[in-house]
Amino acid sequence: MIEKLGVIGGGAWGTALAQVAADGGRATWLWAREPEVVASVNQTHENALFLPGIALDPAIRATGDLGDLEACDALLVVTPAQHMRAVLGGLGGSARPLILCSKGMEEATTRLLHDVAREARPDSPVAILSGPTFAHEVAARLPAAVTLAVEDQALGETLVARLARPWFRPYLSSDVTGAEIGGAVKNVLAIACGVVEGRGLGQNARAALISRGFAEMTRFGLALGGRAETLAGLSGLGDLVLTCSSTSSRNFSLGKGLGEGRSAAELLADRRTVAEGAFTAPVLKRAAAERGVDMPIVSAVCALLAGEASVDQVVEALLARPLRNEGG
Repeated sequence: MIEKLGVIGGGAWGTALAQVAADGGRATWLWAREPEVVASVNQTHENALFLPGIALDPAIRATGDLGDLEACDALLVVTPAQHMRAVLGGLGGSARPLILCSKGMEEATTRLLHDVAREARPDSPVAILSGPTFAHEVAARLPAAVTLAVEDQALGETLVARLARPWFRPYLSSDVTGAEIGGAVKNVLAIACGVVEGRGLGQNARAALISRGFAEMTRFGLALGGRAETLAGLSGLGDLVLTCSSTSSRNFSLGKGLGEGRSAAELLADRRTVAEGAFTAPVLKRAAAERGVDMPIVSAVCALLAGEASVDQVVEALLARPLRNEGG
């Protein structure tokens, strides 16, 4: 039985998931690095640093000590991709299910996060939770739907039953790889769509970019063993459409700034929260090249982030690519 949940990561998304887990007064631990987050959640039932203005369920108890999560039946892991291995390696306790809710790839190894988790915690079952979700909307209990992917059907049904709320609907899948790829790739594509917005290239261009970006996501996902129906679902196309369409997306906002002429270094230095696509882009480009997968939009984003080309040069290069059949 899975009843008591812990959340590792006190940012906006971790806090929103704690809100889901605690709904109805169910005791939930939220681990955060920042002492001010711990104090704010416990004293005023608000994450004033990362999710201001949202009243949190009093059943959420924040802590800065991972040891407090040892009594939890399962853990939702919401740490940035590049810190996941170290955080999981520092966990004590038994082999509880780990529900990975972060999006990205490990830079040093180009591994997807479920592979990282299995190496760091080989005895723990691993699930992926991903989909079109802005944290502030989930925390405010606005309707949302996600993919929950896990290979063990019985465990998946147990996790879905524990997390489902009338306003939060997890759809079960066994395609762990496909569910995770959508979340990683869409962050990079959202930067590109933000560039289109910032440069004033129009809605036609953004729609075309989303469509061709989805083709890149699908090629890469299939090459790694993901399923086409997963990539066309909530964790793939659904998340892509949301993230590429709103300044509520950190990645879209980063791209918008690039399109307006600001440098990547300046934009990233301004941010308290992580635009994960900026770190995923070069890792994804390298992983795609290793597998012979063509991802020109991802390569263009890498060139912009590295300062190797201007927005105009990148757009010109993409528009000059050879015409081809749409399915290619």
